[in-house]
Amino acid sequence: MNWIYLIIAGLFEVVWATTMKLSHGFSKWDWAIATVIGMIASFFFLAKATRTLPLSLAYPIWTGIGAVGSIIMGVTLFGDKIPGITWVFIALLLISIIGIKMTTSA
Repeated sequence: MNWIYLIIAGLFEVVWATTMKLSHGFSKWDWAIATVIGMIASFFFLAKATRTLPLSLAYPIWTGIGAVGSIIMGVTLFGDKIPGITWVFIALLLISIIGIKMTTSA
């Protein structure tokens, strides 16, 4: 169950990063409130996951999910342009996240 909490925490990290962009520097209050709620939810689920998962595993996976998810949201929602070689490094990041999970006994 703690791995599920960690995935949920990572997804909420994507939510708050995306809504922060939509808040336009916290000038749009509805998106600003959504950002704060996303942050609270992300930290809440990360805290639940780290009750039993080692921090050395949970934190990099949490940030990796947030990073890859935020890149995907930036490209799909905001039209961010990512150079081709950058996609190689994004793939390596994703492979690293999966590798961390697969090589741990937690």
